[in-house]
Amino acid sequence: MTQAAHHAITDQSPGWRSFAACAGYPDSLFFPLGEIDEAQIAMALEICSGCKVVDDCLEYALESNQRSGIWGGTTEKERRSLRRRWLADRKRSA
Repeated sequence: MTQAAHHAITDQSPGWRSFAACAGYPDSLFFPLGEIDEAQIAMALEICSGCKVVDDCLEYALESNQRSGIWGGTTEKERRSLRRRWLADRKRSA
C-alpha cells in the first residue's frame, strides 16, 4: 500500500469506517498493485458486497478523489468513470 493510501485510511477516518465490513481485514487487501491481481480484487469486492456502509464508503471515495484501491465496492477503473459522472451531476445541481 502506498503511504498516501495508508494516510487516507488512518488519518481523519470518517465515522462510518468503524462499521465497515473491511474493518477487520488488512488494508493491503483493498489496495492491490494495479488491477492485475484479480483474485485479491474479487476477495475485496466480496467483502464490500456485504457491507452496511458501502454507499458511505463510495461517497467518501468520490468526494476525496481516492484514486487507488477498492472503495465502496468499486475498483479504481470503475470509480474513475463514476467520479466523472458524479462531478458532472454536482455541476448541474449547483
